[in-house]
Amino acid sequence: MSVKTAVLDRYSEGAKDVQPSLCCPVSYDPALMKMLPTEIIEKDYGCGDPSRYVKKGDVVLDLGSGGGKICYMAAQIVGETGKVIGIDMNDDMLTLARKHQTEMADKIGADLVEFNKGFIQDLALDLTAMESYLSDNPVTTASDYSRLHDWQYQQRRETPLIADNSVDLVISNCVLNLVHDNEKQQMISEIFRVLKPGGRVAISDIVSDEFCPDHLKSDTELWSGCISGAFQEQEFLQVFLDAGFLAVTLDKWDEQPWQVVEDIEFRSVTLTAVKGQGSECQDKGHAVIYCGPFSEVHDDDDHYFPRGERIAVCERTFKLLTEGPYKNQFIGISPNSPQESKLWCAPAGTKRPASETKGGQHSGSSTGAGGCC
Repeated sequence: MSVKTAVLDRYSEGAKDVQPSLCCPVSYDPALMKMLPTEIIEKDYGCGDPSRYVKKGDVVLDLGSGGGKICYMAAQIVGETGKVIGIDMNDDMLTLARKHQTEMADKIGADLVEFNKGFIQDLALDLTAMESYLSDNPVTTASDYSRLHDWQYQQRRETPLIADNSVDLVISNCVLNLVHDNEKQQMISEIFRVLKPGGRVAISDIVSDEFCPDHLKSDTELWSGCISGAFQEQEFLQVFLDAGFLAVTLDKWDEQPWQVVEDIEFRSVTLTAVKGQGSECQDKGHAVIYCGPFSEVHDDDDHYFPRGERIAVCERTFKLLTEGPYKNQFIGISPNSPQESKLWCAPAGTKRPASETKGGQHSGSSTGAGGCC
């Protein structure tokens, strides 16, 4: 049995009957849980709560949305200006999620959620459209197979299920570990593709403290149970860095492992990261001061910031450090008057002389009592 078939079968069973072995203990916001149907709560399987990273107005993409619990929780947060998209490949889970869609729209006051059939490692391929194509064009010969590939290529390019740069936040709850190792890199690249510049991820998943040996990976029961397909903990961070993400952070780390198999610890973590703005680096006279407590820090763009020094940064980096995930660690200094923009060429760690920042607007905070600026 293949990994994909094992996962489909296991979660089809989970859509029909509660499977306690598929989930870790998680505390969710009771206010968001209050209006959810009992059936969705009982047949939800996860290891974290990515809903707490959702903001008002977000377009949210939930990978492996299952019965729809996190989608319906997120819909209560995004409001009428936002939207929630669930992606799952399992028909039984999609049926469960859609079963309560009208009821939840009435409770929330708007129909903000949609559920689509797709692979989370191929977010451009619309599986419902492909099934319709296959119904009209069965594949029985090599030529048919070639035509299917041509159709898939055209569909991904012209009418992708999830378009490039269209999502504010990608979330998932114990799902990435279900994808085959050969497709995991593509999956992370797809997440990067669909996010808007400045978009975020919040991924709750199971990681292992050591790499899983092949004999555990070949156990489909362990794989479909979110164990043997888990990323090794450092690998989990690196795959997002390799895809181009910034500010990659382990925001939640369970003290106790969920399971231990052959002395390998498997625990729940939540990873957050952002997609860079992608704009050209322009020098407009901005500076930042790293507040501490470390003597020096480095970011994922190979900049470094000694504690307490006024370091020159481009406008793009300034916004990331003072408005994004680093904002509590830096003081930002904007130029007092508009300066002529020029292409950034200063080496990392270049200091901005105090004479160039006098009268500038200071913003940000430090961790000291009473704040900083």
